[in-house]
Parts: sequence; C-alpha cells; structure tokens
Amino acid sequence: MSMDKTYNAADAEQAIYERWEAEGRFAAGANAQPGKPTYTIVIPPPNVTGSLHMGHALNNTLQDILIRWKRMQGYDVLWQPGQDHAGIATQMVVERKLAAEGLPTRREMGREAFTKKIWEWKEESGGVIVNQLKRLGASCDWSRNRFTMDEGFHDAVLKVFVQLYKDNLIYRAKRLVNWDPHFETAISDLEVEQVEKKGNLWRFRYKLADGLTYDHPIVREDIGGEETTRNWTPDDDDASAWEERDYLVVATTRPETMLGDTGIAVNAADPRYAPLIGKHVILPLTGRRVPIVADDYADPGKGTGAVKITPAHDFNDFEVGKRANLRVINVLTGKAAMLLEGNADFLEGCAPTPEAMALDGLDRYDARTQVVALAEAQGWLDGIDAETHMVPHGDRSKVVIEPWLTDQWFVDAKTLAQPAIEAVRNGDTVFAPKNWDKTYFQWLENIEPWCISRQLWWGHQVPVWYGPKMDGIYRALGELEPFCASSEEEAVELAKTYYSNVFRGSFEIEVGESVNPVERYTEAQLVEGNPDAPEQQRTIFRLTRDPDVLDTWFSSGLWPFGTLGWPEDTPELQRYYKTDVLITGFDIIFFWVARMMMLGLHFMKDENGKPEVPFHTVYVHALVRDEKGKKMSKSVGNVIDPLDLIDEYGADAVRFTLTSMAAMGRDIKLSVNRVAGYRNFVTKIWNAARFAEMHEARPVPGFDPAAVSHPLNKWIIGETGRLRETVDGALDAYRYNDAANGLYAHVWGVFCDWYVELSKPLLMGEDGPAKDETRATLAWALDQCLILAHPVMPFVTEELWGQIAPRDKPLIHTAWPTYGAEAVDADAEAATRWTIGLIEQIRSVRSEMNVPASAKLPLIVLQADDAAEARLSGDWPLIARLARVEVLERMDAAPKGAAALTIPGAMLCLPLAGVIDGAAEKARLEKALAKLKKEIGGLAGKLGNAKFLANAPDEVVEENRERLTAAEDEAAKLAIAAARAAELV
Repeated sequence: MSMDKTYNAADAEQAIYERWEAEGRFAAGANAQPGKPTYTIVIPPPNVTGSLHMGHALNNTLQDILIRWKRMQGYDVLWQPGQDHAGIATQMVVERKLAAEGLPTRREMGREAFTKKIWEWKEESGGVIVNQLKRLGASCDWSRNRFTMDEGFHDAVLKVFVQLYKDNLIYRAKRLVNWDPHFETAISDLEVEQVEKKGNLWRFRYKLADGLTYDHPIVREDIGGEETTRNWTPDDDDASAWEERDYLVVATTRPETMLGDTGIAVNAADPRYAPLIGKHVILPLTGRRVPIVADDYADPGKGTGAVKITPAHDFNDFEVGKRANLRVINVLTGKAAMLLEGNADFLEGCAPTPEAMALDGLDRYDARTQVVALAEAQGWLDGIDAETHMVPHGDRSKVVIEPWLTDQWFVDAKTLAQPAIEAVRNGDTVFAPKNWDKTYFQWLENIEPWCISRQLWWGHQVPVWYGPKMDGIYRALGELEPFCASSEEEAVELAKTYYSNVFRGSFEIEVGESVNPVERYTEAQLVEGNPDAPEQQRTIFRLTRDPDVLDTWFSSGLWPFGTLGWPEDTPELQRYYKTDVLITGFDIIFFWVARMMMLGLHFMKDENGKPEVPFHTVYVHALVRDEKGKKMSKSVGNVIDPLDLIDEYGADAVRFTLTSMAAMGRDIKLSVNRVAGYRNFVTKIWNAARFAEMHEARPVPGFDPAAVSHPLNKWIIGETGRLRETVDGALDAYRYNDAANGLYAHVWGVFCDWYVELSKPLLMGEDGPAKDETRATLAWALDQCLILAHPVMPFVTEELWGQIAPRDKPLIHTAWPTYGAEAVDADAEAATRWTIGLIEQIRSVRSEMNVPASAKLPLIVLQADDAAEARLSGDWPLIARLARVEVLERMDAAPKGAAALTIPGAMLCLPLAGVIDGAAEKARLEKALAKLKKEIGGLAGKLGNAKFLANAPDEVVEENRERLTAAEDEAAKLAIAAARAAELV
C-alpha cells in the first residue's frame, strides 16, 4: 500500500492521539528502560473554567517536548495533569449561568445547593481545556488527572492547614486586604489589574485644633502683567511672603474615605510643617481630633506635602498608621457603602454632624459627591485638580477594588520564605533564565503575611469551628474559641476537651450551619436551662464552622506532592517526588512558584529528614505577543486563538512555530504567516518520505551507519550525528529555539535540499551496491529526522513512521539515538561541502545579479588543483543541473564583468556580459542600495538616541537592532553586486 499523496492533519491527529491513549503510551513509566531514572513534570493546572490560549499552547508544548524526549530516552516519565478549581472564576461562571436560566441566586438557594450546582457544571463543562490540550498533542498521563477539589487532594489541603495552624504559622488577624465589593471577598494581588483613569484630586482644608495658626510660605509671581500667588514648595527659592493659616491643606482622590482619617502625615524635614508635628487638626463633619505625625511617606515635593492618613482604606496609610500608632477606622461595608450608624470605631471620640450621618448607607461614589458638595458649601474645599491615575480593578468583576480592613486568615509567609530563599541561593533549585532568581529573591525577602481566606462558597472551606470562649463555670466571655481540625468529628472532640477543662457540669455539643462573619459572633452562644425540666439543667455548646474558603494559590501550592497522593506515603510519591522541571510564566513566580517552594520544603523531607525542594529547575518562558510585539488583548482585538490555528494549519505547525521562537528570555512575536510557513515544513517532510518510497528506499533491518562507503552517504550520516548532538544539547539547556531551528536547517536544508538532490543520480542509476546503500541510507536518514523531530512535531512524524514501514513499536516509544559527531567522516564531509559550496555560490550570484532563471551560464575555471579538478569532473552533472550552468571552460584571466567564485583549491568565475543589462542592473542595484542606506541611517540614528533607548520598550529596541543588522548585511551584498554590474557598463 503506497503512501497518501498529501497529509491531512485534521484526520490524522485525532486518530493518532486516540491510538496513543488507547494503547497507554502516556502512562507513568511507559517505555521506561531498566536502570533509567525518573523524570517528572507537574502541569501548571489550568482553571477548570479555562479554554486554551496562546500562553497555554506555548507552556504545554514546551513541557510535552521534554516529556516525549525523556520518554524516548527510556526514562521513567510522569507528566502529571490536573485542573484548578479556580474559586472566584468558577463561582462567577455558575452564578451567570443561573441568572441566564432564570434560576434562584446563590444566596436564595443557599450554600449546599449552590455548590451542588457548581459540581454539576464541572462534570458537564469543566473538562473543555483537557480536550483542547489533547488536540495540541499533550502526552500527559490522563489516567492520573487530578482536581484541586477532589477528595484526596481536599484531604491534603486540610492537613496542611491544620499542621500550619499547630505550628503557629497560620493565624487569624484584622489586616488590610484587596476587597472586591462585587463578589464581597478578599482577592490576591494577581487578581487585581491597574486601569488608567481620568479623575480629580480634591484639596481639603482641615482646621487646626486649639486655635492654632502658623505661617505658610507663598510665592508671588508676575504672569502676563498680573501678580498671582501660589504655595511655596521645596523646589522654590526663598518664599516671597508668608500667609497666616489656621488650617492644613491635604489632597485626595477618594473624598469619601476622609471620614476614616486618623492622622495627617508630614515630613520632619519639611520646614513648612515641622513646628506642627504633635499638634492636631479637627476633621470636618466629624469633630474628631486627628494628630499631625512625622513620617517619611509624606513627600515635601509632592502635592501639598501634607498627607491625610486613612489606615483602614489605603495600604500605604495602613503602614504609616502602624508606625505612628494611629487608630484604624473602617467606614465602608463589604459592598462599598458608607458604614456610620452603629459603627463604634467611627463614633468613638467624635461628634458627627447630621449631614455626616446622612451619608450612612450611600454607595461610595454617591457619598463622594455628597462629601465634596458639603466641603464646598461649608468652605473647606480648597480646590479641584484634574488628574489621571491608576485605579485597581478586579480582573473578573471589573469593579474598583477597595483596600479594606477585615478579619482574615494569614500564613506567616516570612518564616516559610527563609528555607525557600536558601534553596535557590544554594542551587537546590535554579531558574532559567537565571535573572529570574533576582525577582524571586526580591519578592520573598520583602514578603508580607499571605492572606489565604476568601469570602466565597466554592473552594476548600476553612477547617475551623467556633464555640463560645469560657471563663469560669458558667460565664461566656462573648468571644469565640477556635477549634482547628481536619474534620467535624475531630473538631467536636477538641471542643469536648476544651469545655471539660473550663466548664463544671454536663454539656452537649451541637454543630450548626455556617453563618457569615458578622452573625457568627452573635449566633455562637451558651444555651442554659430546660423549660420542661428545670431541675435538670441542660447546657449546649453550639459550634459553627468558619464560612470562608481558602485561596486557590494555597491549594495549588501543594500541587507537586498533593497530586502524587500525599499525605499518604504512596508508591508514586516515593518514586516521582521531587519533580524535575517546572515550566511556567513569569507572572506567577511569586503567586505559585514561591508558594510551592515554601510548602514543599516545609512538608516534604528526604530519607535523611532534610527538607526537599519540589523541583530542581524552574524554566520561565516569555509572553506570546502579536506580530508587532503588542500584548494580546480582547479589547484591542489582536488575540490569536491556538485552536483556530490548529484547525487551519495543524497542531505540528503551531507547535513548531512556538518552539522555533521560544528563545530564552525573549517574548514571542507570533505571526500567522510563520505558522503557515511551518505547515509547509510539514509538507516538505511528507514529500521527502514520498520521494523515498518512489525510489524504494525502505528501512533495512540491521542497517549499520558506520559501514557505508559512498562519500555522500557518509556525509549525511555525519550531519545526522551533528543534529542529534545539537538537539540534545539545546533541550538540555532549555534552548528550545535552537533545537527547532537545528531541526529545520537539517531536515529542509541538509536532508531535503542537498542529500535528496545529490542522491538522485545514485538512486536513478544502475542497480548495484552503491544504489542499494543509498536507498538504505536515505531510509535511515529519514527515520532519524522523524525520531529527532518527534518531540516537537509528534503527529506527522508518527503518521509517517507508520506509513513508511511496519514497525515493532510506535514512534512515541522508539529509542532515542545516542550517536554523535563521531559519525562525521572528514574526507566525505570536505568533498560534499565543496560541491555544495560551489553550487550555493553560483546560485547566490545569479540571485544577486538578477540572472533570468532560464539562462544557462558557462562556468570558467581560472585555476584548480588536482583535488578540485577531480571534484569538478566527478560532480559536474550535479553542478550543471543544480546550478544551471553549462560548458566547463578554462581561461587564464576572467573576462570583463565576470563574478569571481572562490572555493578551496580553485578559482572560478561566471561571465555575465551579454546575459544581463549592466547599465539597467547597475541603476536598479544603486537605487535599492540608496533606499537601504537611508533606512540604515534612520535606524542607526534612533539607536544612537539616548532618549529612545531609555523610553522605548525592550522588545522595540531589540527589533530595531535586528532590522539594522539585517539591513547592513543586505547593503553589503548589494554593494558587491552593484560593483559587478558597473564592470559590464
């Protein structure tokens, strides 16, 4: 049965992948050879709500290349797959689905019913990205697919929480967090996006307390013949005058938060305000006395130099408040409405006006309008300035995020970070590129407590139950006693022990439904007495579970060991931990990589009890941008869907494109034309295989590459040995682009363009040993191309492997070769490269001088040694056909306008007179050269401009450098060609 004429990627890819899966080719340990070590990669778990984007396509292609390469080398390979439950994203998807279907909201149906709906959705729609990864060719062991909410992994998450709690590394505290008013939950920094907004800067006058005044410096200026005054700043010379003031001016972009001000910060070195440090202002609308404190956060050269401090609603202010021991007053609800009525913190020490109290319950933006209006009406609005500033938004809710003071669970990340820092410093884990370790160190050395609680319903519920805190026999303190345990049963046992120690008498424990954080404090209570039997008093302690769930980064931080069965000591855990390389994007080094390092080192130990890192290498890949270098964005409309590319060009072309451009540390500028070009590469390989079939070049059992005798066959074997070393060396160093470009250069440039062409006379000649050997060598060299290209282009190589000949095993499990440069035969290489070099020079001259393709030129030999004469004579039919030359002439001197050719052992030339119009060609070349020189001048000027280099993005600077180098190379070629043409005039 002959090969198909063309390769149909759409049909072949699905059939091949299904066969791989059915035969268990991806299973852990499949194709493992005795004595070979393990090789493990854990997939960065995509969100269960996700669909494949270009970042996923790049990330998983790079992982799959390593996995397929190591599997073919006989390693005991595991590529561990799985998905993240993606708390807030999944909850949002399901809530929208409920709304679209007209079903009750989550709050109307309750927690249990709502989470049941999420599980239903997950079973129906949560596997979309798995199928998309399969289309890409990802060879994960899908039989081991894990989910961060599955039963075993859930147990691991709870165990980690409980153990860290017992180790005093998890605690509950009131701190400032990023708060999403739409979802009413804390979110991580990664879920916050900064959006540039046009807004205002409002200046308010806060009256000094106790009748105090001070002299404020001002500057008088003459502008257009009119004298004006303005505030003095430290950048000015001496003040022109002094103005007595009984107020300070502060500026804010958020007027509604002024009701929570508890301090005014000034710089101790600022001469305007230094005498006021330790004094007070009276906060408008509230009558609250607010101290003036010294802090370097106040910049004398920025704004008015005096900064209002609202510790409960600004991260910087919170830190200033801690340093200055200021009160922390929250004036917003979880929905970002004003919280004044019944707010004891707000009401303490102040006498708010009726106008202030009327703000209670207003949305933050309505309250902003009202505060500004009151400031203007009451005379404490100093002015309004237009300002553009960055405003934090929730990446999913798209609403403005509030820094909000609330009770949350925190991990003592600073303590856990120390071993994680040391592990990278001593080389237990390394980054590639290495410069990313600086980012890692910078984050971890300045790490803040990690907020791990989220006010959601979908996720791992915090394993803490609360009961009333007791003091004495019958007295409840009105506070809560936490019981941290992996299960409700364990929590009840802990509670029994606690109440047995603090309560004399019999009691019972009941566990009720979780309640929200505010109600929790009033719902948990001591119930005494039994109306029906007063002589038999009955005491019930009610426990309620903390309703919060854990941050998804907390659970995914366990990924390298939780997926292998921990906390059980499973065979997989013993065999495949620690894992080898983690491939990830730079944006989650802190949020995920650092978490895995911290938790892995804390919980995983080697046989000697030494903490063990989760992976030895972290390969950080760059971004996939559009062809102009811009970040892909739906709003911009430049998003490229990898599935569309796979539909159009096949998975192999997409994978090869991404791999060929994955230079370490450089973003990928993806062009659809590049993908189309690499589809042509797939076709080239296919056609090479058909050529081999037409010439009956089939794999010969027992073929020994070292035994071939013909120089051409020796040459291709040596070139293949070099390719194997190139691919292995590149993949060992994570230089994916070098591996792909080496494959491309060899398969297309060396094998298809030269070996196939140079072998045609042998294949078409008379039968005999040379022809047989060439057939066998061609088949072997083609097989090696398929083997070495398989990790990058798995589908077309597997299809060809099966169509070329019957095989003992599929390509995915074929042994990776070990031959190398020792296969190079120096004499054969020199002879073949001599012929190729001559043909390439002739082709180059024809192209540069615009010689018509139909024109056949004579080749003139000016001098040649014996070896060159022999090569010219022996390879003349090939040279004549491939370089389109005729008649081998010999002359003592080159004719006028001839193009010189230099080749080892000989001097030759191509006469061009009468073949091209010298004058016309000279004019064409000079015109092209002038245009190129103008472009070179512009590029050189831009790259010599310090301002451009300082302000332009790195990728733009690099693009201009590449363009300049290419233009200079092209100009050099044009100059030589123009000089040749000039000789013909």
